[in-house]
Amino acid sequence: MVRYLIVGGWNTVFGAAVYALLYNGFGQHVHYLLLLIPANILAITNAFLGYRYIVFRSRGRMLQEYLRCNVVYGGMMLFNALLLYLLVTLLSLAPPIANATSCVRCAIAMASSIV
Repeated sequence: MVRYLIVGGWNTVFGAAVYALLYNGFGQHVHYLLLLIPANILAITNAFLGYRYIVFRSRGRMLQEYLRCNVVYGGMMLFNALLLYLLVTLLSLAPPIANATSCVRCAIAMASSIV
């Protein structure tokens, strides 16, 4: 459980940081919601590697496990996109701040589902 929470916490920070970097680099030219796609691909891959090698120490089929991880995190990405849109639109938060807020909220939801 401790390894799971550490990897999940790291991935939350990693995902928020990647999005902020992408937004700072491309936010003037690319819609902030579209930047979630490459940010989430990197964050999902990061989470998969952490869970595979640190948490579960899996030796199963890598591609099959990676696709399963994408299904789980893909659903969270949709929730994150909705929350990001609402925070930017209704509260006028800057997209990187709104995304960090949304990432933390999603991470808490995932962590509380296993505890």
